[in-house]
Amino acid sequence: MNDDRYSTADRAAFVFVHGAWHGAATWDLVVDELAARGHAAIAIDLPGAGANAAVPDSFHRRPLDLDAFATEPSPNAAVTQEERTAEVIDAVRRAATVGNGDVVLVGHSLGGVTVSEVAETIPDELRAVVYLAAFYLVEGAVTVGEAMAGGHVPEMFLADPAAVGALRLDPLSDDPAYVAQLRAFFYADLDDATFESARRTLHCDEPAALGGSASTLTPERFGTIDRHYIRCADDLAITAEGQDLMVQRSDAALGSTTTVHRMATSHSPFWSDPAGLADILVSIAAS
Repeated sequence: MNDDRYSTADRAAFVFVHGAWHGAATWDLVVDELAARGHAAIAIDLPGAGANAAVPDSFHRRPLDLDAFATEPSPNAAVTQEERTAEVIDAVRRAATVGNGDVVLVGHSLGGVTVSEVAETIPDELRAVVYLAAFYLVEGAVTVGEAMAGGHVPEMFLADPAAVGALRLDPLSDDPAYVAQLRAFFYADLDDATFESARRTLHCDEPAALGGSASTLTPERFGTIDRHYIRCADDLAITAEGQDLMVQRSDAALGSTTTVHRMATSHSPFWSDPAGLADILVSIAAS
């Protein structure tokens, strides 16, 4: 789904890029908060995600056959980073027409990889780039393993990514232990009803080939953009320590500074504190 239901002529617009297993609906509450503050926003479903996500046949059969689910190839496996980058560039250019021409690009979690590629490609078309508990991986500065140290999401994979071509979860699981993991790692600060709403927006297969590879980001292009990182202190998917490491190493590699903002939330403040997140984003747009 593409969301540009709000437009305004005199303020910066936002483009939102969701993380792994998520989609455009992730941002609905934040889009509403920004609209109340006079800002347009566009959230898209990336190729292979949200409304564009294909799922293995075995996912629909309940109770889940874990053996079948662990071996069926992913229909999402062929999605490329180039496709995702192109979709977000299109959204940035559309966002420039619904505000004052300034665009703030925001990426969550794995969406940080796409945000980085877009920012390196079209730096002159962005007012600022924002990483929300996101992968911020400059080639040669920090590895995925270092960034994920202490994180627990891989414990939830129900298939070998190399065998099926996807990072595979079961967001509809009825296994209490598995559901508790999902909640702890992504949505630890949500009440029961909001958690149930959140997890039912997820898809099961994130293309494995897009799993957090480092980007070739140059000081001459990416390094010229106003960069911000929103640190989520209670995150168990990408820990606060991993977030700090990515910022420190990336800044050292680029020779410039990323502004860090702090939220006392788990991995998904767009659900747990959309007003607080919107306040930070508006302050970035005005800076």
